[in-house]
Amino acid sequence: MEISVQTAAQLRITAEEFESIKIKLGRTPNFTELCAFSGMWSEHCSYKNSIKWLKTLPRDGKKMLVKAGEENAGLMDIGDGYGVVFKIESHNHPSAIEPFQGAATGVGGINRDIFTMGARPIASLNSLRFGKLTEAKTQHLLSGIVHGIGHYGNCFGVPTVGGEIYFETCYHTNPLVNAMSVGIVKNGETVSAIAEGPGNPVFFVGSATGKDGIGGASFASAEITKDSAGDLPAVQVGDPFQEKKLLEACLEVIQTGAVVGMQDMGAAGIICSTAEMSAKGKSGMIIHLDKVPTRQQGMKAWELLLSESQERMLLVVEKGKEQAVLDVFEKWDLPCSHIGDVTNDGLLHFYMNGIVEAVIPAEELVLGGGAPQYERAFKRPEYLSKIALFNSDKIKVPEDLKSVTEQLIAIPNIASKRWVYNQYDSMVGTGNTNTNEPSDAAVVIAKPTNKALALTTDCNSRYVFADPYIGAMIAVAESARNIVCSGGQPLGVTNCLNFGNPYDPEVYYQFVEAIKGMGEACIKFDTPVTGGNVSFYNQSPDGPVYPTPTIGMVGLLESIDEKMTMYFKNAGDTIYVIGHIKNDINSSEYLHKCVGEEFSPAPYFDLQEEFDMQQLVMKLIREKSIESAHDISEGGLMICLLESAFNKCLGFEVNQAVSDIRKDAYWFGEAQGRVVVSVNESNQDRFIQSAIENGIPVLKIGKVALKNVVVNDEQWGEIEYWKKVYDEALENILQQKH
Repeated sequence: MEISVQTAAQLRITAEEFESIKIKLGRTPNFTELCAFSGMWSEHCSYKNSIKWLKTLPRDGKKMLVKAGEENAGLMDIGDGYGVVFKIESHNHPSAIEPFQGAATGVGGINRDIFTMGARPIASLNSLRFGKLTEAKTQHLLSGIVHGIGHYGNCFGVPTVGGEIYFETCYHTNPLVNAMSVGIVKNGETVSAIAEGPGNPVFFVGSATGKDGIGGASFASAEITKDSAGDLPAVQVGDPFQEKKLLEACLEVIQTGAVVGMQDMGAAGIICSTAEMSAKGKSGMIIHLDKVPTRQQGMKAWELLLSESQERMLLVVEKGKEQAVLDVFEKWDLPCSHIGDVTNDGLLHFYMNGIVEAVIPAEELVLGGGAPQYERAFKRPEYLSKIALFNSDKIKVPEDLKSVTEQLIAIPNIASKRWVYNQYDSMVGTGNTNTNEPSDAAVVIAKPTNKALALTTDCNSRYVFADPYIGAMIAVAESARNIVCSGGQPLGVTNCLNFGNPYDPEVYYQFVEAIKGMGEACIKFDTPVTGGNVSFYNQSPDGPVYPTPTIGMVGLLESIDEKMTMYFKNAGDTIYVIGHIKNDINSSEYLHKCVGEEFSPAPYFDLQEEFDMQQLVMKLIREKSIESAHDISEGGLMICLLESAFNKCLGFEVNQAVSDIRKDAYWFGEAQGRVVVSVNESNQDRFIQSAIENGIPVLKIGKVALKNVVVNDEQWGEIEYWKKVYDEALENILQQKH
């Protein structure tokens, strides 16, 4: 067929990019070559609209074992000769169209990123966003996505140990599905995604290739419209049992010493893995596509290159050691085909039945090589002017705090997510310590060491909407706060940056400001950004989603004995708030959901105060001065107290200890940098002394009780009542008929 600008446009390649491709090749590309550029130069693979800003993030740290972005996932040293491998990625668009498979294959893909580096996955987390839970479409998406995550993770055999779920109207058409995986690897046993050594054979291993997932990278680089269901073939189909076999086979084949490099076939499939591995090794490949195992007859060269069929890997093997590799994959009953060889000319030669289908310089396809890099125009969004006009004095202070609390604790963003997590296997592998001993972050034993990892995903996107710079800082700070309150030392970050259309200057402003805020906070907490994912085009005809820069953070506990839990332990213990109490209701769930105010600034936040407060909490945990620690977040102090009381069904007696601020700000405000702790009488003096020495304010607000909840000397009933409301809120909404 004749290749024209119109052909390129159909493949989402601009006229300028088409001219650039012709210059790079010295000729007009054929259709197969143009498809290869379409996949590799898509936003999803090339980060062409984000890479310049991503490079401004802090990417170096003394515990990093590979440079940020150089491998499939981040790798950091945890001591004792082991490293932690971790990454978070999005599967938003596929999940919007086909929720079960979209979410399931997101889990499969992120786990492959972990074990392709030689690490064994030990934990999965997620961050999910949906529209209003009362709507039938949201319930359909929620049900399918949660089922997909649970099905794949449970069958694959990696526990789902943590996550977060928010429900906001802006995610109605475009839900967000961010999946994180964490693994452990012995130092020196990692595998790089590299192709080198002319003459070394290239092996395709894993599931046969089909037409599912073709064009998935391009599909993920466009807005969702009413016609997006027509893109259904772009959604991959996963097989977790096949991936379990692939995991074991890949870890076993590494032990043979035959593997030079390995990469999973994720976005853009074979073209991506061959191009990236070759470019990294400054080599090339000759690939015979007719040798790729297929499950559908008559697949064309471009379909084989772009298919995103799941559970597949590309291996470069040391010449002469092929049999050792073949034996391992035969043992695990997995296809293993010699499809080509490494060359030293930097070119990718793709053949089909002896006929050349494409010849492309590998370097020209990849991020950091010939892929385009853009810096889009940006301007301050108009809605921020409306936010600046907000005046809390115009909001009436509620008289009945109890009724507000009853309303607040049943809001889907706050209520128990047990309907969701009961569908996940959190116990497989016996490493999860949080099932009966909950803490603010998931704490997982880092077998075979005696250490533990604290893991979390965090982002309150309404804060980021209100102030992209401060909101992204808060996302990092809250992640660190959850790690610290669990007894961990924050190590590093992986991020999943979910935004609307980058060609919209107001959306791009949100992105730029969020990157700046995130970078500043990561420097403060010494948590380098090891890698991650950018997901643009989360936008429907109704507009963009809230800017959602999800932070996945990993922390280290030198011993499981350092773990701190979030719940009250003993009646009679004193309850304190560590941090500054502020007269602030901005962007709170109370203001947004109970009052109905859409536009208000981000809540109070001071980076230095936050850091200093966390240092004190860490010290208190190390010296065993406190019984529990739980950070104040959505719902404010009141929700924090109730959540602290639920696990052992203990009550509390508390009073407003500061008289000169609003009642709603005191109990429901979400000013940052605060943690609720309980202190045994025997540790009171040491607790106070540590706070004084560190210059951090602490406020005594009451004590833990046997079972009654008493607020400002008013009886609020027994804790079982509040736990029932909290536990059953989601189920009650989901059981309603529509």
